[in-house]
Parts: sequence; structure tokens; C-alpha cells
Amino acid sequence: MNSVNSVYVELSVVLGKTSLPIHQLLKMGRGAVIELGTKQDEEIWILANNVPIARGEIVVQGERVAVSITSVLSTSQASAAQG
Repeated sequence: MNSVNSVYVELSVVLGKTSLPIHQLLKMGRGAVIELGTKQDEEIWILANNVPIARGEIVVQGERVAVSITSVLSTSQASAAQG
């Protein structure tokens, strides 16, 4: 077995961010909508183990939601995005 097959990477997609008081969060129920500070046509961040590695856009196909990678960050760009 190839040793690369046993490496785990956590991928995250950051759609946007917002701040709200904890009491407001606790009041929210199922189906609540949280407004994010990102516009529909803005690029999103793609992270590997909490490190930015790429930018992308949301793609909706029927009932499925996916992410299309639009650019891959260089090592220096990823470092700058973290800082």
C-alpha cells in the first residue's frame, strides 16, 4: 500500500464570516438563517488543515452544491493569507 494513501487532510470551504452574540446564537432554531458578509459572486476560500490553498466559487447543480476551484495559491500567497 502506498504511504500517501494513509495521509489525512481536512478540507474546509469558507463561505463567509459574521459575528453575533452568543445569546442570539442560542435562540436560533432549525432552519434559522445566518447572514454572512460575503456577496454571491465573491470568491470563497478553500483550506487544507486550516491553511488557505485555493480560491473558488460556489456551483449549484439541481439540489447539489459544489465548489469550483478558480485559482491555486502559491506558498507565499498562502502564508500571506494566513497572516
